[in-house]
Amino acid sequence: MSITLPSNSKMLSTDFTFGVATAAFQVEGASKADNRLPSIWDTFCATPGKVKNADNGVQACDHYHLWEQDIQLIKNLGVDAYRLSIAWPRVMTEDGEANQAGLDFYRNLLKKLKAEGLTVFVTLYHWDLPQYLEDKGGWLNRETAYQFKHYADLVTKEFAEYVDSWATFNEPFCAAILGYELGIHAPGLNKPEYGRQAAHHILLAHGLALPIIRKNAPKSQVGIVLNMNRSYAASEKAEDQFACLMRETLDNQFFIEPLMKGQYPQLLNTVAPQYLPTILPGDMEIISQPIDFLGMNFYTCNHNAYDASNLFQDVKNSNSKVEYTDIGWEIAPHAFTELLVNLHKQYSLPPIYITENGAACADQIIDGEINDDQRVRYLNGHINAVHQAIEHGVDIRGYFAWSLMDNFEWAEGYSKRFGLTYVDYHTQERTIKRSGYAYRDFLNNRTG
Repeated sequence: MSITLPSNSKMLSTDFTFGVATAAFQVEGASKADNRLPSIWDTFCATPGKVKNADNGVQACDHYHLWEQDIQLIKNLGVDAYRLSIAWPRVMTEDGEANQAGLDFYRNLLKKLKAEGLTVFVTLYHWDLPQYLEDKGGWLNRETAYQFKHYADLVTKEFAEYVDSWATFNEPFCAAILGYELGIHAPGLNKPEYGRQAAHHILLAHGLALPIIRKNAPKSQVGIVLNMNRSYAASEKAEDQFACLMRETLDNQFFIEPLMKGQYPQLLNTVAPQYLPTILPGDMEIISQPIDFLGMNFYTCNHNAYDASNLFQDVKNSNSKVEYTDIGWEIAPHAFTELLVNLHKQYSLPPIYITENGAACADQIIDGEINDDQRVRYLNGHINAVHQAIEHGVDIRGYFAWSLMDNFEWAEGYSKRFGLTYVDYHTQERTIKRSGYAYRDFLNNRTG
């Protein structure tokens, strides 16, 4: 069981970047160490019934203390690059000043990554908003966008020399829609108008931060990371086709169109105006400033049928031979290629990095090994899907497997494992899985 590409693939050239990724709240633990402030995810975890098994991020993978060991793990996988996020509550005080201990942690980490020859991709916001800002309205409060600009200024000034690529936000869809519209992520609010307004303020924050980051880190690239699924209509019926279009519009186009065209999808004006946020003059010009790259996270696809009350509902794929991961997501590499090619046709895109792609599998250690063959097949299928998209003219520059190691999987707690490395949460022992070795072997073969 291996990962292979056609020998003529552009992904095998030395200027294509392969990496692994993590996020601060999911791996760091040490939630109260060195004056770290509470985040909305600390609060959400402490709210009964919100996270499976009442799990929390207090310890996670204890990366805060084991980071040097984890850098060696990254090196052992043979990757070119590492994508991580900075925890806003760790690096700033409530009055907006620098928290030196938090900054020191990241400086030591980033310096070591560079010393090891790794390319460093940093995300400024991977969902862990300081709780004191949520208490003032969080992303529903326009002021939070300006607070983010201040945070981005502090961090990019501190770390410009160590970071090759800055992403302002990871998955605005999840932060806004899962957090404020559906209530299944922190802060757990659930009103449609909340989700879209939060999304607008997140996109505004992205735009406000761009010139600041460029000024502080002129040698780095700057972009944003979106997550997208490919949607399919449940049938040929007109109403199911409409449902699919609405899902695609609200999940995907709602986030990319403001960035690329400075507008929200025009379809919503006539069909679903309740999904349009309040916009102030000048906002769309701020949001649609050019970016150096677009990060794309992909995991699965959707099948949608018409629902009179919600415009669409998710339904199972009618094909009984389809394979699913342990989290219940359909494995659909063809959908990945189609998504990327369609976006390439719709927009004049900047270079793309696949910033997350991976599978949750029911991993077990047996005789000291984790034989996660499904994940190896998943990675092989999706890396080849990226190859196919490049063959169709999409400018893709890199691919990051999610994740370096098993970690806190948000509302699923520790029940789902996405890592190339197995983590025993009692001992914090790391064990590379078959998928990790397959990824390493693929990368080693690429470089000869």
